[in-house]
Amino acid sequence: MRAAAAGPMADAQYILPNDIGVFSLDCREAFRLLSPTERLYAHHLSRAAWYGGLAVLLQTSPEAPYIYALLSRLFRAQDPDQLRQLALAEGLTEEEYQAFLVYAAGIYSNMGNYKSFGDTKFVPNLPKEKLERVILGSKAAGQHPEEVRSLWQTCGELMFSLEPRLRHLGLGKEGITTYFSGDCTMEDAKLAQDFLDSQNLSAYNTRLFKGVLEDGQPCYEVRLASVLGAEPALHSEMTSKLKSYEFRGSHFQVTRGDYAPILQKVVEHLEKAKAYAANSRQEQMLAQYIESFTQGSIEAHKRGSRFWIQDKGPIVESYIGFIESYRDPFGSRGEFEGFVAMVNKAMSAKFECLVASAEQLLKELPWPPAFEKDKFLTPDFTSLDVLTFSGSGIPAGINIPNY
Repeated sequence: MRAAAAGPMADAQYILPNDIGVFSLDCREAFRLLSPTERLYAHHLSRAAWYGGLAVLLQTSPEAPYIYALLSRLFRAQDPDQLRQLALAEGLTEEEYQAFLVYAAGIYSNMGNYKSFGDTKFVPNLPKEKLERVILGSKAAGQHPEEVRSLWQTCGELMFSLEPRLRHLGLGKEGITTYFSGDCTMEDAKLAQDFLDSQNLSAYNTRLFKGVLEDGQPCYEVRLASVLGAEPALHSEMTSKLKSYEFRGSHFQVTRGDYAPILQKVVEHLEKAKAYAANSRQEQMLAQYIESFTQGSIEAHKRGSRFWIQDKGPIVESYIGFIESYRDPFGSRGEFEGFVAMVNKAMSAKFECLVASAEQLLKELPWPPAFEKDKFLTPDFTSLDVLTFSGSGIPAGINIPNY
């Protein structure tokens, strides 16, 4: 591995190896067994998840959205084989072009240029000037010269930079984050959390931006993720929260409209999915998710999650929203995630046997009954074939909701 290609500090932990595995999710058989209505339900939920997943780019690093847009331009204009011919003609070796493809796969897999597990930055394992020649010599650059050049100028340096603060996600001097503006510290994060708690507001769907008033007093904008912004709207549970506050000598302003164009697409496809819902619980679940993403209300998402819990044994399983808070340096803000899956009936039958035997199996565990709940709550244990999983990484398993 040629760590020097990305700069003198580019050791192995900041580079994705050329022999890294790429695997396809094969869910054709499970999808084939769905009814036409179930397929349409899964399709629109998947579209909502993929659109929402774009928010992760904005939640990762300042340059991540531009890198993604640049790669999208390149691959829409030329397929990998065509780009390979261009790269070789521009003087890249086969290994260097493979390194570029691996980097692109890493961006798509992690939805950004920081690893979803470990929060470490990764950089292209080839010289910057060679990648620049491929980008500026591409068909995309010929079709949209100003746009492609602007994207490269915006993200090129940051794509390769391994300055100490940029090597990891973190807050203040400890790393990079876009959940907070660059001048925020851990003390600011704690103050903002106390403010949110005082107003019974969740941090899950927020970002924090710090400024200074003319009198030198610090001011903070708490920005909620929603379709609606500052425009007048019918009264909802959120409208009374959208105002200015004074809290412990600091000025706070609660606004909304973060990720609005993205969430508009999410809402459009959730509305379409409602027409193919299998039952009223799914309809009510989607209605609350739509309310949540439109208004910026986590309480609405909680209500939707309750309907999700009540929807026992669905053929098409899904969950969507601002879910896991691992990548927020303060641990409060949720990263967008959406998945759609279909029941693997054969494997689920085995899990049902396990659940049915659970009360007897608990008696065999090496601790007394006092350590168990008085009444065993039977879980809904299902094996799923994943159709769609948008977000920064696919876990081996998930335990949701997190409320």
